[in-house]
Amino acid sequence: MPPAALSVHLSIGQAYAWSVFKPALESALDLSGTASALPFQLGIVMLGLSAAFGGTLVERNGPRWAMTVALCCFSSGFLLAALGAATEQYWLIVFGYGFVGGIGLGIGYISPVSTLIKWFPDRPGMATGIAIMGFGGGALIASPWSAQMLESFGTDSKGIALAFLVHGLVYAVFMSLGVLLVRVPRPDGRPRKAPDAIRPAGTLISTAQVSARSAVRTPQFWCLWVVLCMNVTAGIGILEKAAPMITDFFARTDTPVSVSAAAGFVALLSAANMAGRIGWSSTSDLIGRKNVYRVYLGVGAVMYLLIARFGDSSKPLFVICALVILSFYGGGFATIPAYLKDLFGTYQVGAIHGRLLTAWSTAGVLGPLIVNRVADSQEEAGKSGSGLYGLSFTIMIGLLVVGFVANELVRPVHPRHHVPAPNAPKEEADDQLADEQQHDARDRAA
Repeated sequence: MPPAALSVHLSIGQAYAWSVFKPALESALDLSGTASALPFQLGIVMLGLSAAFGGTLVERNGPRWAMTVALCCFSSGFLLAALGAATEQYWLIVFGYGFVGGIGLGIGYISPVSTLIKWFPDRPGMATGIAIMGFGGGALIASPWSAQMLESFGTDSKGIALAFLVHGLVYAVFMSLGVLLVRVPRPDGRPRKAPDAIRPAGTLISTAQVSARSAVRTPQFWCLWVVLCMNVTAGIGILEKAAPMITDFFARTDTPVSVSAAAGFVALLSAANMAGRIGWSSTSDLIGRKNVYRVYLGVGAVMYLLIARFGDSSKPLFVICALVILSFYGGGFATIPAYLKDLFGTYQVGAIHGRLLTAWSTAGVLGPLIVNRVADSQEEAGKSGSGLYGLSFTIMIGLLVVGFVANELVRPVHPRHHVPAPNAPKEEADDQLADEQQHDARDRAA
């Protein structure tokens, strides 16, 4: 099952290497930094929306159906983007890569998550880390590969089109491996000799089940929505503009960063993103989800502060802080399904996860918009280098503090939202149903 998940996630993780195409697109099609980020932003928006609306379909039709849909949409998006680049119609690149490809991102992203949680019921953090690790590592492959293709094919519109075409065809073949390999577990959902379950620290773990419809009515869901949105916004702000950002930070030094070195920095960020997904999510099995999110949000704010104050004076400091932030960014994605499983059970965790990913859609717009818009405005004001990013980094620190507070507000889910167990006494089930109906009546009255 891990190879099946990785074949899909390593492919759709190419989205994190979009910054490699930004300079070429800006030059070939005369675009601003904000405009060149639009396909990536729309792709992340569609990821969240397609995951939210398609989560129930994925649970109903199974992971193989979901991976097939993801393959078709993601590869078709690249082919449409290639046509747009060849004809110099930027709207077609936005539509293909952002809209069509973004649907493939969302369906492909959630396709293996609930399946792997069911395969590894004793270690949900590790399972989701495996499932989502490939998405963070996709740019580790795509970044140098894309840079090499642009160098070979050229950075004009025809070269970009050919690079998009190769991406679409190769990823279609690679993602088909996941379609062929994926399986659901046996009906009882447990391995024959399951080891003792690892119980993370804290009291948020529940054996009860909550439906997706009920979950979105709980304050816990919306607290986690804010937590994920803030964490993603902080990480994606660096990731989307990574290559030009490190170039700007050290443009006025004696050793400026070359284009190839900037692409290597993007690959390093991808490696940190990937390592954080498996490392931090596995750690959450030991120390608890709430504690690990305290690390993501609290230490992440400190890393941003160090970059804002001292980043342009030391390349190692800048790189290390960025790597830590991206490891937290990846870890936040990988830990959130296990957090949901702890609070809401496994009954419809895939559908709940899909709905929560609308936070990613919001962050996919918010993060790049903050960094690019602030950088463009600062450039118009005559600033350059690291001065382009000081204000946006301060905003990111504030967002991480908001996420930290939201994480502190998470509490166990009230029993009125639980789905009655199949073997529960009829009186208990009736009481629970009556309680939920009374709660709904109060909501309507309010």
